[in-house]
Amino acid sequence: MTQRIGVRELREKLSLFLESSETIEVTRHGQTIGFFIPVPKRPGQTQREALLEAGKRMDDELVRLGLKEDELLEEFRQWRRQRSHAT
Repeated sequence: MTQRIGVRELREKLSLFLESSETIEVTRHGQTIGFFIPVPKRPGQTQREALLEAGKRMDDELVRLGLKEDELLEEFRQWRRQRSHAT
């Protein structure tokens, strides 16, 4: 289960969230702007294994939210184009 919190709450409780293993959906004005997916490193776990675990958790979140990777990638590309034209 993912916890959904606003940016303000994330800032106020960041140290608590950094110690948690729970995935957090971050919102601004009710719109999802990102995810915090902690990968608690276990003793002996390599960085590669931690990254693979983070990728699996992200895949699980995409499925839970009904998002497709290619759709998300296209939205990100559009956002980057808009951002580069705005500057």
